Amino acid sequence: MPDVRSVDNQSRRMDARDRLIVALYAQLKAERETRETLEWAIRNGAISREVLEAIAADPVPVVTSEDIASLEKIIALDERRKPHRK
Repeated sequence: MPDVRSVDNQSRRMDARDRLIVALYAQLKAERETRETLEWAIRNGAISREVLEAIAADPVPVVTSEDIASLEKIIALDERRKPHRK
């Protein structure tokens, strides 16, 4: 499959896109676990109204457009540094 990136067999290191995918996966997994825990706590009355209000009033963006732009620049620079293989 030509579009699938693989780990460099010589150095066993992942390229920038692979690292990005792994990092985003880990972040998504952590957010899902947090949401599941929060849902459980709400259903079981383990969280006070004040805590819920604080959570709702202070949302943290998962990934901003600036983060994505920075990652795209890093990937583009990384691609330019690699010798083109045919």
